[in-house]
Amino acid sequence: MERITGRDPLAAAGSELARALHTGPFHLALRTALAVRGLPLHRVQHHLASRGIKVGVTSLSYWQQGVRRPRRAESLRAVSALEEVLRLPAGSLVRLLADGGGGPAGGGPRGTSERPAGRSYRSLVAGAAVLEGLLAGMGSPADGGLHTVGHHEAVRIGADRRLVGRLSQHVVRAHRDGVDRYVAIHHGDPGCDPGRVEVLAGENCRTGRVRWERETGVVVAELLFDARLRAGETYVFGYGFEDGTGGPSSEYVRGFSFAGGQYVLQVRFDEHALPVRCRRFAQATAGTVRGARRDLTLSGLYRSVHTVEQEVRPGRVGIDWDWE
Repeated sequence: MERITGRDPLAAAGSELARALHTGPFHLALRTALAVRGLPLHRVQHHLASRGIKVGVTSLSYWQQGVRRPRRAESLRAVSALEEVLRLPAGSLVRLLADGGGGPAGGGPRGTSERPAGRSYRSLVAGAAVLEGLLAGMGSPADGGLHTVGHHEAVRIGADRRLVGRLSQHVVRAHRDGVDRYVAIHHGDPGCDPGRVEVLAGENCRTGRVRWERETGVVVAELLFDARLRAGETYVFGYGFEDGTGGPSSEYVRGFSFAGGQYVLQVRFDEHALPVRCRRFAQATAGTVRGARRDLTLSGLYRSVHTVEQEVRPGRVGIDWDWE
């Protein structure tokens, strides 16, 4: 058990923590204090609960990432308790909130873990109106009540340079009670026949309703869980799409409406069709210039490249490649 009682002089915590507490912003000071004390978020949650304060691990994660800012009276009480748990000077974190440092404002309904404002589909994908219509027809809100903890996505490109398919291993956490499904979205390459795209339900889920639109090549698939989650619970499931109906592929892009945990994207090529160059990129929205480019080296044995995003931000991340 972590020792959290007794005096702990600030100087012993290191100059980095002292500087963060002095200048802020709030999320940087909190993240630095957590790192210095070596307390994982689930243990922090336990210590707060022992003081009669209920805060979700997801909310704590958002606070330290700077994508959510504690505003409600209950949240501010939790911040004061965090100062005690992390052995910080009284008022040091609360002061940073009062000074205005700490990220986006806003609160959520009582009884739920806090969720930050997200990006709309219109900012992330082409043909967003069609996608929104398909989701609305399924009664699926933009925020499905789930927060991504980890997501490993493996994309396969065939000998004909087409997107053969993709598989996902997904770890999520519910931020409200009663969540029992996830809606997966597939965008085929130009020329895709969405009616021939196959939805694969892997471990811990089964296929529900599937909707698609031919002109845009969008497929929306409901994946039903084997359990109804309570707020704060995690769930692991797998799913995929088999395609192979579109034209030659030159990129794979994943859009994120909300901030989340780790995302790993791996693209594997057939040995008879290898690209000459691969790059990782990021975009704030679909219409902005691609930045944060980085060349990726194709592995010899498995003919694949990958990128790892430790903490996903709202926006787009992908890998593109040149055939010639």
